[in-house]
Amino acid sequence: MAQTTGRMTLWGIETFIAVAEEGSVSAAARRLGASPSGVSQQLAGLEAALGATLMDRSTRPVSLTPAGQMFRRRAQTILAESQQAKAELAAHDLSALTDFRLGMIEDFDADVTPRLLADMAGELQTCQFLLETGASHRLFGLLDGRALDMIVAADMGAAADWMEVHPLLKEPFVAAVPAGMIDPDSDVLRQLQALPLIQYTQRHHMGRQIAEHLARQHLTLAHRFELDSYHAILSMVASGSGWTILTPLGYLRAQRFRDQVTLMPLPFAPLSRTISLSARSGVLQDMPSNVAARLRPLLDEMIVTPATAHLPWLQGDLAVL
Repeated sequence: MAQTTGRMTLWGIETFIAVAEEGSVSAAARRLGASPSGVSQQLAGLEAALGATLMDRSTRPVSLTPAGQMFRRRAQTILAESQQAKAELAAHDLSALTDFRLGMIEDFDADVTPRLLADMAGELQTCQFLLETGASHRLFGLLDGRALDMIVAADMGAAADWMEVHPLLKEPFVAAVPAGMIDPDSDVLRQLQALPLIQYTQRHHMGRQIAEHLARQHLTLAHRFELDSYHAILSMVASGSGWTILTPLGYLRAQRFRDQVTLMPLPFAPLSRTISLSARSGVLQDMPSNVAARLRPLLDEMIVTPATAHLPWLQGDLAVL
């Protein structure tokens, strides 16, 4: 491409990175909250400013040219430095923050997340908020790709060396059974083995965690259904179609079935998970710890206290960290 006049902008660089990571202009536009035509214009402007073709738009997915591959490394450094500069300006005064991209697991989207954002919005009067909800593995991918500033998600093993992690909540996995169908004073495991297990999907980390735990216990349980919706799973349990393994958070998200579903401890070795706040280490200075400090009392008020009041046997196993 011939050298032409133009200026390289931070928005143009962010747009380039988004297209490179998403593989298409339309997907990058959705991620950035922009129009496809606007994304294309930013790419054209960046290429004009650099005097080089960065992408081959004729391929699916879009591919980088050799110049694009070279520039991508520099672009990621530029974006990281930009985030660092913003963080340093806001480190001791959150009111200086201009944008905040948060990922939250779906378990919190109906109650905890709105309270957190409302509290933060009251203090950060000029900040733009972007919220992404989804499964933990997806949120970690977006954090790794710098599409999010921080995430609240279930731990998925050892943290990467570029992450800082702030534990928030631990919760046990429990058995959810049709109300009145299981006698807790008899052999619970034997009774459950006579019912189909309605599995949480193994496409998600939580489903794989459950399946691996059952394998470690040498348990083979009859199952026909594997679903990714708490509401659908608990609806089937409520109808007497089987039982399931989930967490108290999953149960609380589908409260309409509370009278038709009974929770009880797993009748074999316990299993638990930890939900943490994660961010890129050093980029946001004290902000991750500040947000974690805001979240812990909300989790205690909105999750732990009501759940343990309803199910006292959860005391100690469901707890803020």
